[in-house]
Amino acid sequence: MRVFVTGATGFIGTAVVRELLGAGHTVLGLARSDRAAAALTAAGAAAHRGALDDPGSLRDGAAAADGVIHLAYHHDFSDQAAFHSAAELDLRAVEALGAALEGTGRPLVVTSGTLMLASLAPGRTATEEDVPGPGADGPRMASENAARSLARRGVRTSVVRLAPSVHDEGDRGFVPRLIATAREKGVSAYVGDGSNRWPAVHRRDAARLFRLALESAPPGTTLHGTAEEGLPFRAIAESIAHGLGLPTTTLTPAEATAHFGFLGSLVPLDNPTSSALTRKQLDWEPVHPGLLEDLEAGDYFREGVGLTG
Repeated sequence: MRVFVTGATGFIGTAVVRELLGAGHTVLGLARSDRAAAALTAAGAAAHRGALDDPGSLRDGAAAADGVIHLAYHHDFSDQAAFHSAAELDLRAVEALGAALEGTGRPLVVTSGTLMLASLAPGRTATEEDVPGPGADGPRMASENAARSLARRGVRTSVVRLAPSVHDEGDRGFVPRLIATAREKGVSAYVGDGSNRWPAVHRRDAARLFRLALESAPPGTTLHGTAEEGLPFRAIAESIAHGLGLPTTTLTPAEATAHFGFLGSLVPLDNPTSSALTRKQLDWEPVHPGLLEDLEAGDYFREGVGLTG
């Protein structure tokens, strides 16, 4: 297939592009800048100039492809308003991509996250069958529902929910932000007894899942990119403390906001998430190192890692 990929030069996107090219597909990547276009060309992909906030460029890219993988997202966690603005922009992008594919039967793979499941499936391990109700407007929920509605309009949509930690060298997501906070505060923290659980997945395992979804996921499918169902957050904090040579400490929920900033509302979430149905449906089996093993390897703690996002 000729695959249009948004976010093709990002941390996850670069791995997805390599995965697609390695499987014999061709890639058309969304490029906002000359630098991004050059990176795509160097990787063996073609560049399509445009931006996430330019729906016309998204429609044109999708129309020129046999399928679409939508990875781009404005990861702005500076405050609540920015967080919700990013979710609204994502919804508009999904709608623009879907409009170009409506009635074609072509695949559209939309990216979501598992953290929403902390509210959809409280107190238990969430599964792919846990979906937001109609009209849900939480971050990522509206985009998921938009993708599912497109499945009824002739688009082979699937939703890949990624764990909050998609880890590998070069990670700029949640874990590097936790490392940056620990460096700044001089302590690696968790909330309460730290028994709340976070799932995780290696970037290369996630990339393979996106390819499999593109190639064979049925319309309206929900998939979970979780290799580890739920690591105790305290174990993550202790691994960060060991890597930085710092102590650990426990915080109350009120103290978490002051310590972690906006992430203080996310750190205490209990988010165990199964991928059993995904593995069975697409024959997906993660094979790469787990999060704690990646942290123990030391790359996350080299000078400069976790200081920028």
